[in-house]
Amino acid sequence: MATILLIEDNAEVRENTAEILELANYKVLTAPDGKVGVQLAEEYHPDLIVCDLTMPVLDGYGVLHMLNKKNAAHHIPFIFLTAKTERADVRKGMDMGADDYITKPFNPLELLNSVESRLKRAVSIKEMALSGINGVDSLLEMVSTDQAMKNLREGRNINRYKKKQCIYQEGNHPSCLFYVIKGKVKTYKRNDDGKELITGLYNEGDFLGYSPLLEGSTYKDNAETMEDSELAIIPRNDFEELTNVNLQVMQRFIRLLANNIAEREIQLLGLAYNSLRKKVAEALLVVSKKYNPSSSDCFGIDISRENLAAIAGVAKESLIRTVGDFRDEKLIDIREGCIFITNAKKLAELSN
Repeated sequence: MATILLIEDNAEVRENTAEILELANYKVLTAPDGKVGVQLAEEYHPDLIVCDLTMPVLDGYGVLHMLNKKNAAHHIPFIFLTAKTERADVRKGMDMGADDYITKPFNPLELLNSVESRLKRAVSIKEMALSGINGVDSLLEMVSTDQAMKNLREGRNINRYKKKQCIYQEGNHPSCLFYVIKGKVKTYKRNDDGKELITGLYNEGDFLGYSPLLEGSTYKDNAETMEDSELAIIPRNDFEELTNVNLQVMQRFIRLLANNIAEREIQLLGLAYNSLRKKVAEALLVVSKKYNPSSSDCFGIDISRENLAAIAGVAKESLIRTVGDFRDEKLIDIREGCIFITNAKKLAELSN
């Protein structure tokens, strides 16, 4: 039987909510304010916490902040229960690590569904960490299942971004790991003259922003969507807890980090020594390999010429001229703005 800690200063709401949870076969601990709630959380380590936002002594934000500082309690699923419906209030709670946000008055079924989904996800993460999971693949599999995606949506753990919207900026401190559910994302650096160099491309199923989490540093580049995208947000605490208890997961992320470094070294060598034609050919092949892993003949490279030039590390005008040359040489075809590689072998020879 799962234990739920209910923190609510309104006695009538506290009693009614506790009764609903008990009828659903949960063991319920109750606290009349945030201070008592934190004490009970430390003493009993409940499986889930439902907490009012506006309370005397210590409000819901304060409770969440205190629990996040305590290693034994920061991993407990946390649901806000409140009459506040302002977007800023919701966003603040989610940024602090809350898993869900239910507004009063609420339907009992809404509360029970949220509690059940949060508990299931917590059990999945714990079982994965304790059973010797097979690295990042298992984590990816967990967050890729239909039920997990449903849970992430219900828990407001998915951020939706418009095309060219910033995800994070160079110099900021990371607070979470990103997982690309839908869309395309780029990371880039920009010099004082405004010239951009793309340092990484990310597709559906890729993790993003793990380097500064592993290094304990700030972001070294910027991240921006290349099209409308959806990214799952994995809080930093969850990521660190998983990597701390499971060596395989840590090793897999270290391999990803090492691969990124190797790719950057190759990119820098190309920028330093490759000819213009080689740079553009390499950029086309990199994009095709990233977004067309099955090498389908019908795949069209549908990214802006600015982004393609930033991948190649050349001026936009030079890229357009070289792409035109490649089309004349029957190495590529251009239809409705998309670039189709028609002779990958010849392009590969140019890029070597």
